[in-house]
Amino acid sequence: MSYRIGLVGKPSVGKSTFFNAATMNDVPEGAYPFTTIDPSVGEAYVRVQCAAPEFDETCTPNTGYCDDGVRFVPTKIVDVAGLIPGAHEGNGLGNQFLTDLNETDVLVHVVDFSGKTDIEGEPTEDHDPREDIDFLETELDQWYLDVLEKGIERYRSGHVTEDDDIEEEMAEQMSAFRTNEDEIKLLIRRVGVGFDPGEWDDEDKLELAREIRKETKPLVIAANKMDMPEAQANWEEITDDPEYDHLTFVPASAHAEKALKSADEGGAVDYRPGDGEFEIVADVSDEQEAGLEQIREFLDDFGSTGVQDALEAALFDVLGVTPVFPGGANGLGNERGEVLPDCYLLPPDSTAEDFAYSLHSDIGEGFLHAIDCRSNRQRGADYELDDRDVLEVVTTN
Repeated sequence: MSYRIGLVGKPSVGKSTFFNAATMNDVPEGAYPFTTIDPSVGEAYVRVQCAAPEFDETCTPNTGYCDDGVRFVPTKIVDVAGLIPGAHEGNGLGNQFLTDLNETDVLVHVVDFSGKTDIEGEPTEDHDPREDIDFLETELDQWYLDVLEKGIERYRSGHVTEDDDIEEEMAEQMSAFRTNEDEIKLLIRRVGVGFDPGEWDDEDKLELAREIRKETKPLVIAANKMDMPEAQANWEEITDDPEYDHLTFVPASAHAEKALKSADEGGAVDYRPGDGEFEIVADVSDEQEAGLEQIREFLDDFGSTGVQDALEAALFDVLGVTPVFPGGANGLGNERGEVLPDCYLLPPDSTAEDFAYSLHSDIGEGFLHAIDCRSNRQRGADYELDDRDVLEVVTTN
């Protein structure tokens, strides 16, 4: 399946710079609201250790590319415009913002950790980035609460049959959030509000809406502008705050990533996205060298620019996506002589049969078994996929 990472953030935090750095697209960047109005969709990549070297082979990717044993697997990233206070009430781009947001699987919230932009995105000093984090979560929670309350009203007004349980109605009402009856039932139990909505008070409903939101629209915080001392001070305080234990934080400098990629494309440096080092390979001006050395110091302190890390944290750590390589009847190759041409990103707990269906519905319908290309062992339909499996699917079709 194709995953979509939603990029959100208030104006002036570097969200468009982050998007451009991740995709090397050229969307407008500016310090004012709605620099982008329509969502920009680009192709970014996540890194997977290629399996081909284990078999003394060199892969030939159909999509993405491989660089010295690191496979760069394509994924979609969506720069979603319109995050301002009251978006769930229709302010700013309002419903369009929420609709665009809902077409993504996981969110990366770009936050200016330097505290130099206020809640509206205007220049300031000493703004607490926690306000930005809370502001997005509050907007999302209120959005989910509005939908939840409509489901409760339908349930109370008798628009459902006596045999329908509240979790069935909630699942149907909130189906746009890609949830289901079993998940709703689990979350109602987790919150502990009971299964009679007539006994739920306002706080119960908000808590349940928040829990559904956390489960269906998870967040990664890209702590941007971490090359500034104010951001580093805020990082220590915020990441130690137990109020934010439910979030994944990644220190980042979108500006540094974009500068390195541009310098690499221009032949000035040798840099692989996400790496913690680069090499200057051409003559550069004193000013350029000074800028690059500042970036090198940032990489030494934080290990990377954080742009790749944020995308990979969203897919692999938060969503639990599993990368799998299709093998072939003649080892790793296919009938066209391609070696591991594809790498599929599958949901957590996917099985060998799920993998077969992801290749093609006909292959899934005719699934007999899979063969582990590393061990030559046969894997049945219920075999749960492991990270970086290389599987040949045997099918009647």
